[in-house]
Amino acid sequence: MPQLASHVRTVDPNQIREITQAAWATPNSIVLSIGEPGFPTPPHILEAAQQTLARDETGYTPNAGIAPLRTAFAEQVGTQTETVVDPSRVFVTAGAQQGLHLAMSLLLDAGDEILIPNPGYPTFAMTARLLHAVPVDYPLHPENGFQPRIEDIEAKITPSSRVLLLNSPSNPLGSVFSADLTRDLVELARQRDLWIISDECYEAFTYDVPHVSPLAFDGGGERVVTSYTLSKTYGLTGLRIGALVTPPGLEARMSTVMESIVSCVASPSQYAALAALTGPQDYVREAGAHYRCNRDAATAVLIEKGIPFLPAQGAFYLWADLSHASGGDIRGWTRRFLAESGVALAPGTAFGSFGEGWVRIALCGPGADLVEGLGRLPAKD
Repeated sequence: MPQLASHVRTVDPNQIREITQAAWATPNSIVLSIGEPGFPTPPHILEAAQQTLARDETGYTPNAGIAPLRTAFAEQVGTQTETVVDPSRVFVTAGAQQGLHLAMSLLLDAGDEILIPNPGYPTFAMTARLLHAVPVDYPLHPENGFQPRIEDIEAKITPSSRVLLLNSPSNPLGSVFSADLTRDLVELARQRDLWIISDECYEAFTYDVPHVSPLAFDGGGERVVTSYTLSKTYGLTGLRIGALVTPPGLEARMSTVMESIVSCVASPSQYAALAALTGPQDYVREAGAHYRCNRDAATAVLIEKGIPFLPAQGAFYLWADLSHASGGDIRGWTRRFLAESGVALAPGTAFGSFGEGWVRIALCGPGADLVEGLGRLPAKD
């Protein structure tokens, strides 16, 4: 058999999927390793998708998505950022991951560098490598609350740097950027002539702090490309629906890129998304309350066991330090812990080298399972 392309052979396996698939194969396991919302989909969203099929609206849509959905996304983003977002800047994507792929395809040449957080979501680096670009980590230190520092990012910028990737609320950390930090990051990108890709998958879920998008500081929209998803906000992970908001003037170029990668997103998913954005928002409120309750319950267990953790301000994850038990190999420890205790946690090394010794705990499932699973963690002496 001929060899696969080198850029495929060098992409590391996703350790989140690795531990989760092992958990799914383990009877009666408690799966805290994956961010899968567990609430029923609201009936009006299901009905919108079903009606699309019933009227046989199964042909192509415009590359960028149906006009009402682009308008609904534009209005939501404009309200959140207190800016005016023209619907022509909105491109409907097959989830945030495809949005990230589109954004990197648009901005990165082969050999260009993209600055990504460490710890950060694993597909940031995986996607860059598949596009022949070079992911360059910028460190997030525990002593700084895993928040980025301007000087650390500046130290990583080279003549090949093209994109600064930001993620707030953070997966895996649950951290949230302040307005001041966000403004400083946008100003850094402006001074060093970098694009910004902002992954805002969890913008709907913050706790006692606001979500602040880099778009709010981007003036007329000169350098920030923002990726959104409805997977987490409305529990629509399997419908694969999100949006990419680009700077103005890229409409024709983006349409061509969309055509070459996905053509268009499935029409039932688009109409379901339209119903989600424009219909009742009870799901979002109830899910947010559930995640907050689970965060507080999980925090109490970790405090009782003396396990250090990063207080979660957003998303639905808790970042906990199990270095007292893992012996310098958190990936191996999570596999042993699953085998011995029946509980799956995502190893911190799935998110980069700075995750060694840490685990990501998903807070989106049933509260009783969460407390039971964390109750099996080894206490820190």
